Amino acid sequence: MFRQVTDTFFVSPQITVEDVAEAKALGAVMVINNRPEGEEAGQTPAADIEAAARAAGLDYAEVPVTHAGFFPWQLDGMAEALAKAGDGKVLAYCRSGTRSTLLWALTQARAGGDPDALAAKAAGAGYDLSPIRQIMDALAAEGK
Repeated sequence: MFRQVTDTFFVSPQITVEDVAEAKALGAVMVINNRPEGEEAGQTPAADIEAAARAAGLDYAEVPVTHAGFFPWQLDGMAEALAKAGDGKVLAYCRSGTRSTLLWALTQARAGGDPDALAAKAAGAGYDLSPIRQIMDALAAEGK
């Protein structure tokens, strides 16, 4: 269920409380929730995921992304969560894993990551960055 984007960054569709144990077994040190609360009937409440993560000794962050697009505060929140995780493994989730991957890529591009390399890593996990490629290129150029 978890898709590996890099050695330390994994994405997933909506997780359950039980999936937190799998993330811990994978070696994750943090769970990042990129899903707005109540987006879909039956989704596991964020508070339940957070409680399970903390009980398992994992850090937890919420950086919700709606279909309205991405905003600077979301890139800031994702960058802060990733920095807090350090070199540890992170599991980020949303409805399908796409928004988590896109937000990761934008954050990495803004930090100076190469858009081609980021696109290749995302594609390796089954995600297409073409919808945000122009923004990634602009962010990467600003970071130089």
